Amino acid sequence: MASLSDIAVSAAINCLSAVLFLVAFAILRLQPINDRVYFPKWYLKGIRDSPTSSGTYVKKFVNLDVKMYLKFLNWMPAALRMPEPELIEHAGLDSAVYVRIYLLGLKIFCPITLLAFGVLVPVNYTGENFEEMRVNRRDLTYNDIDKLSISNVAPGSRRLYAHIVMAYVFTLWTCYALYNEYRIVTKMRLHFLAAERRRPDQFTVLVRNVPPDDDESISEHVEHFFCVNHPDHYLSHQVVYNANALADMVIMKKTLQNWLTYYTNKFERNPNKRPTTKTGFLGLWGKHVDAIDFYTQQIEALSKEEEAERERVLNDANAIVPAAFVSFKSRWGAAVCAQTQQSNNPTIWLTDWAPEPRDVYWDNLRIPYVELKLRRLLMSVALFGLTFCFMVPIAFVQTLANIESIQKYLPFMKPLIEIESVKAIIQGYLPGIILKIFLILLPTIIMTMSKIEGFTALSALETRSAGKYYLFLLVNVFLGSIITGTALQQLQGLLNQSPTMIPQTVGVSIPMKATFFITYVMVDGWSGIAAEILRLVPLVVFHLKNTFLVKTEKDREQAMDPGSLTWAISEPRIQLYFLLGLVYSTVTPILLPFIVVFFAFSFLVFRHQIINVYDQKYESGATFWPDVHRRIIIGLILSQFLFLGLLNTKKAYNATYFLIPLPILTFWFFRVCKGRFESQFKKFPLEDAMKKDTLEKATEPNLNIKTYLQDAYVHPVFKGAIEFERPRVIDEEENNPLVLTKRSFHRHHHGKQKQEEEEEDTSEDRMETSSSKGGSTSKAGPTVITAQDKL
Repeated sequence: MASLSDIAVSAAINCLSAVLFLVAFAILRLQPINDRVYFPKWYLKGIRDSPTSSGTYVKKFVNLDVKMYLKFLNWMPAALRMPEPELIEHAGLDSAVYVRIYLLGLKIFCPITLLAFGVLVPVNYTGENFEEMRVNRRDLTYNDIDKLSISNVAPGSRRLYAHIVMAYVFTLWTCYALYNEYRIVTKMRLHFLAAERRRPDQFTVLVRNVPPDDDESISEHVEHFFCVNHPDHYLSHQVVYNANALADMVIMKKTLQNWLTYYTNKFERNPNKRPTTKTGFLGLWGKHVDAIDFYTQQIEALSKEEEAERERVLNDANAIVPAAFVSFKSRWGAAVCAQTQQSNNPTIWLTDWAPEPRDVYWDNLRIPYVELKLRRLLMSVALFGLTFCFMVPIAFVQTLANIESIQKYLPFMKPLIEIESVKAIIQGYLPGIILKIFLILLPTIIMTMSKIEGFTALSALETRSAGKYYLFLLVNVFLGSIITGTALQQLQGLLNQSPTMIPQTVGVSIPMKATFFITYVMVDGWSGIAAEILRLVPLVVFHLKNTFLVKTEKDREQAMDPGSLTWAISEPRIQLYFLLGLVYSTVTPILLPFIVVFFAFSFLVFRHQIINVYDQKYESGATFWPDVHRRIIIGLILSQFLFLGLLNTKKAYNATYFLIPLPILTFWFFRVCKGRFESQFKKFPLEDAMKKDTLEKATEPNLNIKTYLQDAYVHPVFKGAIEFERPRVIDEEENNPLVLTKRSFHRHHHGKQKQEEEEEDTSEDRMETSSSKGGSTSKAGPTVITAQDKL
């Protein structure tokens, strides 16, 4: 176990790394050549000009203003200066609420840290349990950090009641902060929705599992169904094409165009020599050919294939999937459709709010609805296997990352390990950095699993991936790290124990792993966040593109990579820090200051990134907040059960009865918040929809909503390419409630022919009857069949 000096060495290394990253960022952001890397959001909004467009040649690349370097830390107060309403207007509600997660961490853990250091640290430090144990066990080793934890309190001591009381205090304060924040975010969401500009998804519903019909195409069937069941509100619809192959061609064509631009620029710099390439994969092997001619021919051939594929998709009935985006004349009509069951068969005509157009994940719209359940079952099994398979290498590496194991398995390194500075680095820095390396590829694997599950929105993919990643961090990084022993012993111990013994087994190991989590917080939460603001990878990529691919200002704008909030990665990581803070608040409070520094530093960095850098791919209106609230509650309840198991090892059997109501009350609090707030994030109130519709009609009486929604949900590969048949729009002037479809047309036509035959027979019968009576010589007029007679 790392000592206080080892932790100090680790803190020095990580602080130095963070300072170096921040200094490098402060210098690089001032250089005109890097302006598009560190301020891309302002360029995308069109309110910032490139400093390289004016001045001398040197000033286009290097900032020579010495005064600017003296103020290199002015980005910090600038990040805090923008008020929250302006931040919402500038970056969106999702970004503003995301930053509030870090603020919530500060609200929870700053008071808890003060209380823990004022009450629990003195109680633990004066416990003298280690001094008493050392009398009987002379080989017992401990350090200053151990003396600050609950391990220094003797079993059965009355001092444990202080920890129990603080557990109640910490829980009450956490619940109070959570309730307040839930209420604030709910008000922010409602205000945002009320003041939000008109968007296509406010009028549109995604319909899936459209049943087949023998007489009608999918488009006609959708039109018929909604004209009959929503006659006053249905406006139009857009069928969904399976254009994934076409989308792949578009991506490939863009790649070829980038290569053509690269070789064209290369030739312009050196006109005396034509560039060449090889015809094999990535130009690594094959016949040498002229690069410009080769890629020009490739693009022309691919363009013909693309055109043919586009024609096939538009003309092939099998390319239309049983899904459609259905638009309504009002938000009220869309809300009614999206939030109600459309058929007496609950497995067909499934409706939900359509994602906003930039949030649609088009690749998954082709997946039949019947496959979704099977896909998600298979991915759940795969996640279970991934979680427990990953535990083996992580636990094995952590086992090696300590002095005893290295001396056992690598005895030749013993002389090097015995050096104090090397020993401090191994125990105070190495475990955290190894764990960080092992987690690099995991988010990509988890996102791929979520895509296989078939979610149709990017926001849903990130939300689902965040849930998987959180489960992985909970099981592997937290539970897998605090259980002692080797990797195989960890798995075997958990599988052979009864479920009731797991909290006790884990609880007794929690104090022993406090130093490991301290090092992990410093590596991931201090150095990692500082590396985030440096943006080293986007910096290198931008300059490579700017050198080899950029010919125009539009190319330069496309070369920018502003990035976005990686919700699927960052939110579970935040939840891990919430979990660590809640678990160790009553066990080893020395961890809490490191957690507070993480939340404060992250709040500052991500507020700066949201203002100047990130460009969100979508806007969900903070629909993710119930997930944030639920995971914090899970961490709180888990911390209570682990603390209960730890007290059982402390022989505080009578005291543990006082803790039993705590998780029950916490779960009751969760249910109260769920009933009070969660519906505001899942449904759109009809009252609010009607208010917005009424206000819009009063302020924009001439608004043509049909034109506004016409191309909103057209597949991106069709936009701007060619004109294709648009769905018929039901005009407001059409007041006839009868809907003519192919099926009804056939019936109507057949019925009309039969009726005419019957009328002819009736007319002949009347003429025969009249002539048989011999009588009448008067001229009878033609028989008139009115609409009423036809009916």
